[in-house]
Amino acid sequence: MTSNPNVDGVSGEYAPARADHDTARLPGAGLAGIDAATELERAEQARALHMGELASVHSWELVTAVDGPGTRMTVFFSGCPLRCLYCHNPDTMEMRRGQMVPTSELIDRMLRYQRIFERTSGGITLSGGEPLMQPRVIDRMLTAAKAVGIHTAIDTSGNLGWRCTDAMLEKLDLCLLDIKSGDEETYHRVTGRDLAPTLDFAQRLEAAQVDVWVRFVLVPGLTDFPDNIDRVADLAAGIATCRRVEVLPFHQMGRDKWETLGMNYQLADVEPPSAEQTEAARAIFRHRGLVVH
Repeated sequence: MTSNPNVDGVSGEYAPARADHDTARLPGAGLAGIDAATELERAEQARALHMGELASVHSWELVTAVDGPGTRMTVFFSGCPLRCLYCHNPDTMEMRRGQMVPTSELIDRMLRYQRIFERTSGGITLSGGEPLMQPRVIDRMLTAAKAVGIHTAIDTSGNLGWRCTDAMLEKLDLCLLDIKSGDEETYHRVTGRDLAPTLDFAQRLEAAQVDVWVRFVLVPGLTDFPDNIDRVADLAAGIATCRRVEVLPFHQMGRDKWETLGMNYQLADVEPPSAEQTEAARAIFRHRGLVVH
């Protein structure tokens, strides 16, 4: 397989490669190869969603060196409680925009790649949107993966961490924890939500001995103030199981999607941070002894 630097890996749409990132995603597969459930009556569909038999999915893809170690099948679920100003996939915010897919189809697809996962020390990553919007689906996939020894990861803001049961944590090898900001005021401005649930979930991840990769998006004029970065770095350093931090420079790849959806995009005039600004932010994390990418 070959990488394509001109692919927006989350959606599979062509776009400039993410700035300052030395690994590229493979072309996104959308829902290719996975059969959508298109003939269920609305009441049956609602029941199946509630039970975790059916999932609202944006897309899936194979990625290497992104979203966790090795080659991974990353599934992007629809639905998210946050309204991040810099979201580059606003079409994942609402579950109704996703395709309804039997969870069994996702599991079957995952099992097809088991040998690839074994050869590359890879696995599955359940992302979004926010995967914990659909906790019973996530539980089913984690259970199926661990039954055959597949490495598991979720990519989450932690805002719905209370939906991740202790039993689910036992099946989780890695959490990509998105910490949007280190102070309450900025966090609420960025997301429309509170920071506390993320901090609570981080404590549970540590107690359960789940490895954590912290992700932080550097947005000029919004999250890049030194005091805010210091606070995020302190939070990351305070998680005993934090294995690395990814400081991700803001980009404008999602701007057209906001406009297409008729949504107000408030960051249209914000320029991506320079390489020097990004490196300065990373240095703050390194100063606390953290492994930074």
